[in-house]
Amino acid sequence: MASSADSSPTRWGPKEQRSLYLRWFYLADDDGDGRLTGRDALKFFAMSNLSRDDLKQVWAIADSKRQGYLGFSEFMTAMQLVSLAQAGQEISQDTLAHADLGSLQPPTMEGLDKKLKKSSGNKSGSDIVAYHPIESPMSANWFNSKSGKKIALKSVTSIIDGLKKSYIEKLRPLEKTYQYNDFVSPLLTSSDFDAKPMVMLLGQYSTGKTTFIKHLLKTSYPGAHIGPEPTTDRFVVITSGPDERCIPGNTIAVQADMPYSGLSSFGTAFLSKFECSQMPHPLLDHISFVDTPGVLSGEKQRTQRSYDFTGVTSWFAAKCDLILLLFDPHKLDISDEFKRVIMSLRGHDDKIRIVLNKADQVDAQQLMRVYGALLWSLGKVLNTPEVMRVYIGSFNDKPIRETAAGPLGMELFEREQEDLMSDLNDIPKKACDRRINEFVKRARSAKVHAHIISHLKKEMPALMGKAKAQLKLLETLDEQFAKVQKEMHLPAGDFPSVDEYRETLSAYNFDRFERLRPKMVQGVDDMLAYDIPGLLKQFRNPYQ
Repeated sequence: MASSADSSPTRWGPKEQRSLYLRWFYLADDDGDGRLTGRDALKFFAMSNLSRDDLKQVWAIADSKRQGYLGFSEFMTAMQLVSLAQAGQEISQDTLAHADLGSLQPPTMEGLDKKLKKSSGNKSGSDIVAYHPIESPMSANWFNSKSGKKIALKSVTSIIDGLKKSYIEKLRPLEKTYQYNDFVSPLLTSSDFDAKPMVMLLGQYSTGKTTFIKHLLKTSYPGAHIGPEPTTDRFVVITSGPDERCIPGNTIAVQADMPYSGLSSFGTAFLSKFECSQMPHPLLDHISFVDTPGVLSGEKQRTQRSYDFTGVTSWFAAKCDLILLLFDPHKLDISDEFKRVIMSLRGHDDKIRIVLNKADQVDAQQLMRVYGALLWSLGKVLNTPEVMRVYIGSFNDKPIRETAAGPLGMELFEREQEDLMSDLNDIPKKACDRRINEFVKRARSAKVHAHIISHLKKEMPALMGKAKAQLKLLETLDEQFAKVQKEMHLPAGDFPSVDEYRETLSAYNFDRFERLRPKMVQGVDDMLAYDIPGLLKQFRNPYQ
């Protein structure tokens, strides 16, 4: 017997849909962890009698974030797509967007009623009512265990879980042994893997950073203040929360479920200039924004900040999925501080987008000159052969000034705004790929770091003249990097900045560094060569 619209409630609305699909999800989710893996889906979706190609497309759209599993909301999307496919409609994101989901009948699933009756005999109705398929990351507890401890393979139910397992078992022991957290980046926590994608906005004061965020949210956020003077004097993370409130930086830095514990290393001076603004908003359920203080220019640069501004922006850059550099037609000059900030973004070039904001304040002829001047200014700072993508527009709630822009400018601004919105909409879909990319980048960096530290230890004398030898190694650090690179056949692009590294190394006693542990380094090599590709294969579209 098939389960279909005939077995659905007499009244069919969003509440009834959720109730029915919750029962189906409860049945399909064998281990009750709120995640429907490819293996579970193969059995359940087969009851729809759709072709393998159709189900491949259903999974691809439902798992648009490429997590390797379906949560309850993604499962509902999959069922709606199956229903549309059975009605003869094309399986596409566009079809789903234009469908009347409120009245869409459930799909026909052959043999489902029989399974539901059997399941209800084993479990009471109250169990299903109490069942909440919330994707609570059980893997958070893994980080409390000892470094290198083996984690059961059956506990891994997503790509992110697999990355956590690899980190705890293979990469974290290497980082701890060679003090990677002191030199490059703090040790990762569970929240670093589970964090929502982030977008950081950088620019001089009054280039419209806060207004840009308000424009996207279509409302203000707690603590937002806009004015022609430098109004945002702190780093503000805007994220989702049950109510509207501002949380101080010191509180945020110690919250285990927030990915900001690494900011504690910048001290109280920074944390007093950092806060989290929470509010319920559908966009913030998928993306968090980082509003930054205006970069100083002119005489203001002589006023020293009480914390390492460039270091903080670099820390956020590593965590963010997109970095927007905002300019306006009257602030094209790149100050010394702004130059240092842009230089600190090296290694994250693929995340950077340039936004020429408030472009309707000049006419078309002036805009051409401004655009050329901006690219010329950026060319002197961003030493890349590629031309950076520049979005031109006026990103605020006011209508575009047609008198300045003209009809051609109006069309240009609208198309540019659509392109930027499309870029932002793609962020959640690419978040899992970005996590993998950043993880691999970190593993390669940690491996190079281990080779450098063990090489410096090896070059130290056994008994006499240790201080003199250390001083010489520091002075010839660029030569030591070249030696390590040649001996270990490592890519030059994976090596850190010599000057920054020398500054950190000067506070350490090289004689106390660890010697190379080949087995530990080999473990990271195996992780990159076999574990990560195997993980991607395990959690790819089950119909491929």
